[in-house]
Amino acid sequence: QVQLVQSGGGLVQAGGSLRLSCAASGSIFSINVMAWYRQAPGKQREWVGLINSGGTTTYADSVKGRFTISRDNAKNTVFLQMNSLKPEDTAVYYCRAVGPKASDYWGQGTQVTVSS
Repeated sequence: QVQLVQSGGGLVQAGGSLRLSCAASGSIFSINVMAWYRQAPGKQREWVGLINSGGTTTYADSVKGRFTISRDNAKNTVFLQMNSLKPEDTAVYYCRAVGPKASDYWGQGTQVTVSS
């Protein structure tokens, strides 16, 4: 079992920055991929990006060049640094941990609101 606790988020003006954190505990050695998703009101949850166990990151085109995923292995924490935020980035953001045998864990979600 893996537990994910998110922090960060809030309200920011367009063009501003926010950083989200996702702290993992439990069977963290089993995690292969940590990913971020978001869900805007009335829309489906969409993938934002991921970081794999080798440290390679991949991003959705909508956030590429503005968002950065990183991790602190000592703290078992993954970060989503969001720069140049736009109103369309407003959503609830979720972190996800994927392990072996399709094991799948989600954080509780955190609200990000970007005002124009």
